[in-house]
Amino acid sequence: MAASAPTPHGTGFPAEGRCGYYVEKKKRFCRMVVAAGKRFCGEHAGAAEEENARKRILCPLDPKHTVYEDQLAKHLKKCNSREKPKPVPISFLSEEQMENLIKKLRKASEGLNSTLKDQIMSHPALHDALNDPKNGDSATKHLKQQASILGNIEKLKLLGPRRCFVEFGAGKGKLSHWVDIALKDAEKVHFILVEKVTTRFKVDGKHRKKNSVFERLQIDIQHLCLNKIPLLSKEKLPVVGIGKHLCGVATDLALRCLVETYAASCEERNEEPLAKRVKNDKTEKEINTLAKEGNEKNIPEKWTPVAGIVIALCCHHRCDWRHYVGKEYFRALGLGAVEFHYFQRMSSWATCGMQKTSLEASNISTKRKDKQNDGSEEHDDGGYRITDDSAESLPGFLTVEEKKKIGHLCKLLIDQGRINYLQQKGFNPALQYYTDPLVSLENVLLTALPNHSSSPETTA
Repeated sequence: MAASAPTPHGTGFPAEGRCGYYVEKKKRFCRMVVAAGKRFCGEHAGAAEEENARKRILCPLDPKHTVYEDQLAKHLKKCNSREKPKPVPISFLSEEQMENLIKKLRKASEGLNSTLKDQIMSHPALHDALNDPKNGDSATKHLKQQASILGNIEKLKLLGPRRCFVEFGAGKGKLSHWVDIALKDAEKVHFILVEKVTTRFKVDGKHRKKNSVFERLQIDIQHLCLNKIPLLSKEKLPVVGIGKHLCGVATDLALRCLVETYAASCEERNEEPLAKRVKNDKTEKEINTLAKEGNEKNIPEKWTPVAGIVIALCCHHRCDWRHYVGKEYFRALGLGAVEFHYFQRMSSWATCGMQKTSLEASNISTKRKDKQNDGSEEHDDGGYRITDDSAESLPGFLTVEEKKKIGHLCKLLIDQGRINYLQQKGFNPALQYYTDPLVSLENVLLTALPNHSSSPETTA
């Protein structure tokens, strides 16, 4: 690794007066003292010059990163962008292989509470909309879900002034719209709506309240760095991550964006005491004045970068092992990428008893495409789920009820990995039902509060 290249070291810089050569094997900088005006110690000066002279080229598998030209062949064998062997389709597995998979699933799920707590709620902000006689079934279904999500946000004491709501997979932005309505005239409320595709009929552009600001970001969640958004870096507003039906992998990307990319970076910035952040020529009196001014900026005493997370989960069959946040949990159970692949596909069995006829499915598919094109609400399946792998994933030796139970276990295990991840990151998470399955078959809500907050019961 070139000495001048970015490193995974905590600060990214060697200690003052120490060698600037990064020792890859030890995952740290060399600790030898360097001569005045020198960057490297005698041991590494030659090695650094040799590495800097080596040519780096774009990786042919992914031009977003580079590699030493003389190590290209070795790199191609382990590059994360290489094409990896894919597990065979479920329909290709023998009955014995399927039974072994199901045994692994049941063993891994032992002790998990498969009956979640009902937290079906509502909120007065949506009372008039819910009782509008002009509503069709689809509109009513979405309003009930939005009302319950809003009720849960309020129950967790996350509705309040001086905070920033980040809606992941925002679509038209209706969830943020109702949060804004519920907050009425709360001061200094910001909304960041994250959506990677162009969306028509957005509602965020209609807001004109002086105390709330809406900002829309067209970006893939995996490329989002909240700490680089000027609003958040300047105002230090606590972030509340929200989402309604956040598809599979998008949920994992959103969790990582909040608790790794953002929260961790904020904690690193706040590690240094104020006295070290000001210039050396400041007097103690001036430092105390600066500290007092900082406290008077109406920043909460126990400020936390992420105040809470409220996400309605969806589409576990669209999860991705590469981005899944629960890999450590799966590995501790003796499971890996292959088992995860099959469990995510089998998760669609949870709704296999609800499939419509092929003609009806074809009509639904056509309508979905039209709705996607006009930017309307996603996942409007009328209470049914037509999965992209339904034809391949229903082995004949299982009954419909058995398949549904297995599908629910797969979803629960994947979600438990997310619960474990949030616990490891200092949060108190929970899973609960937030709407009736007749309203939506995707009816599980993931919530999380920092450990120092009054937190919901953790699902075990």
